[in-house]
Amino acid sequence: LDMDNETHVSEFILLGLSDQSQQRQVLFGLTFGLYLTGCLGNLLTILAVVSDPHLHSPMYFFLSNLSLLDICFSSTTIPNMLVNHLCGRATISSSACLAQMYFFIAFGGADSILLSAMAYDRYVAICRPLHYMTIMNALRCALLVAGTWISANLISTVHTVLVARLSFCTNRIPHFFCDLNTLIKLSCSNTQVNEMLVLILGSSVVLIPFTGIVASYTPIAAAVWDVPSARGKWKAFSTCGSHLCVVSLFYGTIIGVYFNPASTHTTQRDMAATVMYTLVTPMLNPFIYSLRNQELKGALRKLLSGNHVAKPL
Repeated sequence: LDMDNETHVSEFILLGLSDQSQQRQVLFGLTFGLYLTGCLGNLLTILAVVSDPHLHSPMYFFLSNLSLLDICFSSTTIPNMLVNHLCGRATISSSACLAQMYFFIAFGGADSILLSAMAYDRYVAICRPLHYMTIMNALRCALLVAGTWISANLISTVHTVLVARLSFCTNRIPHFFCDLNTLIKLSCSNTQVNEMLVLILGSSVVLIPFTGIVASYTPIAAAVWDVPSARGKWKAFSTCGSHLCVVSLFYGTIIGVYFNPASTHTTQRDMAATVMYTLVTPMLNPFIYSLRNQELKGALRKLLSGNHVAKPL
């Protein structure tokens, strides 16, 4: 149902990733597999960190929080999309749409800020090792994580309140979830404030953390270059390179969707980019950050074999 004039919309229709039946079947299987793999990998990472006292350090504290955020971030949109496909329905109430948008922005923003905190942690560990435990003490780590969650939720609240005030000319959303940019484009109201805040608040939660990550990894790369052992140098570059590849994929696709001129956007390109940062990067994170780490691999083996003693953090 399309509305010709500005009116209150009680529900939206999500058009999904594709309107072709065969493509939808393939996309369903692929999406389900990636989502399940990501959730399982991130859940195992959390359990390994919690169960092994040797991993109760700042780096693993941040990593377990990243895994939790990745599960929440993907679960905001993907399960609903899968259920819609199975049940043959595509509607979502306006309140549920706003709630989905709120949590998507909150978890995505927190994910982005936490990645910059993790990069800073690695910078201190590699470039200022003698001061590491003083700088990255328990209180500072807790404040960094708490600040990440609070700031992301505040930003999400601002966007949600402003979108709730908009009127819409159509209830058909050309996406698989209630995306902020898409909802703004569908509005008949004046959206100048919304668009301005997407850039301003988006910069604070995407561009600034990304700049912080680059600033942290530049001296790390310089320090790694000075490692005398060729084997040690290659191992360090391999690990840092893997981290930067995933980070670049995450931030690159987000910047492409939210910070490029509107004239360069197409629905299919935006949805493909969204799938990359909502599904692919959360699935890759546990493999890139965890399975390349010998300590965590050992903790996972003990966890899966049942040979561990869980102690409180």
